[in-house]
Amino acid sequence: MAFDPASLTFDANGLIPAVAQDHATGEVLMMAWMNAEAVARTVETGRVTYWSRSRQAFWVKGETSGHVQRLIELRIDCDRDCLLLLIEQEGPACHTNRRSCFYTALREGEERIILDPMV
Repeated sequence: MAFDPASLTFDANGLIPAVAQDHATGEVLMMAWMNAEAVARTVETGRVTYWSRSRQAFWVKGETSGHVQRLIELRIDCDRDCLLLLIEQEGPACHTNRRSCFYTALREGEERIILDPMV
């Protein structure tokens, strides 16, 4: 069956959450938003493209930083309202220069930084 991004369930702003996960390690790297065109561009090019809500523009991950995300596989959840992007990540995924955006853990009621920026 051919894939059509229009078959996905987008929110009122035309967006769908996309979780990027390292295809080899299973590490969750980041979450960002996509619209139908960003999904289509990602599938067509193999370069992960998000929709920047702050800039109201397409954001090809790594286009300026060099921290490219290559799509290995796109998975759709059961409600078709969330995407899992299995990717190959070059360098850090987070704008803070960390491997993952999920670098703060709640442990025993306290927030703890668990990942340092990459050098």
